[in-house]
Amino acid sequence: MSSELFLRGLAIGFAVAFALGPIGLLVIRRTIDRGWTYGFLSGVGVATADAMYGAIAAFGLTAVSQVLVGIDRPLGIIGGAVLLVLSATSLRSTLRTTDAPVARAERGRLDGPLAAWASMVALTLTNPATILSFAALFASIGAGTNGLAGAASVVIGVFLGSVAWWLLLTGLIAGVRARLTPRIIRWLNIASALIIGAFGLGAIALGVLG
Repeated sequence: MSSELFLRGLAIGFAVAFALGPIGLLVIRRTIDRGWTYGFLSGVGVATADAMYGAIAAFGLTAVSQVLVGIDRPLGIIGGAVLLVLSATSLRSTLRTTDAPVARAERGRLDGPLAAWASMVALTLTNPATILSFAALFASIGAGTNGLAGAASVVIGVFLGSVAWWLLLTGLIAGVRARLTPRIIRWLNIASALIIGAFGLGAIALGVLG
């Protein structure tokens, strides 16, 4: 394993995960609603998808890249629709519940550590534009892979870099969570649901009008 390429992959994974979007908001919401373990495992799911896209870029799988870019619009519409469903069910649950911080609609559908991980893998993979981010970052920091071993070093670095960000973020959110009143959590849930819904509408609009 190349330590230099590993460190470059680490930087790429952290940088891509750092860009807060609807996925990041979902991880934050889950951490507030369900606690650190559930939130962190959701982040690991994002990191897994990041590593998969990173592998496509690192191993030079241009055919796969072209397919993903070619179907980015329908995938964007699917991802946007999923975000809208999550937003609507979470918002409805939050508005109905004034005394409990947990989003019951999401809790019923996405229960357990495996579901926390798998659901975020699937949702992150519906955003094929992520691979373009990896390709751009690979070029900007000169992450040449130098064969299979080099590519593997980069991919492992990408995964661990992304995991490091989610570990940091969910740890901070979990630390603050204990100090939040149910009323504040409720308003945070409402705000995050509305923002996630807006991201969903934007993704659908871009997919349709593209």
